[in-house]
Amino acid sequence: MELPKFVLADNTDFPDDIFIIHLDYPRFIINLKDDEVEFLEEPEEDIDENEFSAEMESLINQANAFYDREMERYEQE
Repeated sequence: MELPKFVLADNTDFPDDIFIIHLDYPRFIINLKDDEVEFLEEPEEDIDENEFSAEMESLINQANAFYDREMERYEQE
């Protein structure tokens, strides 16, 4: 099975929250309510911290773009 890079999620225990889950490395969840990021796995030990920060910034921007596209599609339906 091929998984998408990002998925949207919600949870009845957190009715005001919307989550974006990143399924590639590094796996993480963004709570759009407060922009909190929770990692599902530890970053590799030998990774350069500056490089990792730049990669995370790019991934968060991609996640935001994904959310915007999904909301546009939802509103069109």
